[in-house]
Amino acid sequence: MFATIGGADRANALVGFQVGGFAEINIWKKLFIQPELLYSAQGAKIDYPGNNFTVNLDYINVPVVAKYYITDAFTVEAGPQIGFLVSSKNIEDEKTVDLGFNLGAGYNVTKNFSVGIRYTIGLSNIYDAYYDYEEDNFGDYLDSRRTNNVLALTAAYKF
Repeated sequence: MFATIGGADRANALVGFQVGGFAEINIWKKLFIQPELLYSAQGAKIDYPGNNFTVNLDYINVPVVAKYYITDAFTVEAGPQIGFLVSSKNIEDEKTVDLGFNLGAGYNVTKNFSVGIRYTIGLSNIYDAYYDYEEDNFGDYLDSRRTNNVLALTAAYKF
């Protein structure tokens, strides 16, 4: 998984991970609803001259995606996600609830094993306050959003 903070200047991807479970509920023919419960290590590497640091944000995420089987093996998915912050390092004034929207695709290698790719677009600001982290104005307030953005490569086993 590759995570970053959208809207933050000089934010680079942070390699993280997700682990959790899901259920696939058939709604109609090839259409399924897939609720999930995931632990997700997110954040970003911030690179400023003389002030490099890593922002670590750990969430319990609850995505609910609509999954459509284009073929027996290939799927596409989309849906909202709510995240609950469980821990953070190197930031202040973070919000405890995060909202996002997922877009993804998957391939069922076997009946029980699948792989996929998913992008989570952050919809809500992750900070209660707004900060400008430019080296000239470090710590000054600025009206701009900072959002969680995550690209996840997934492997899943269905019981």
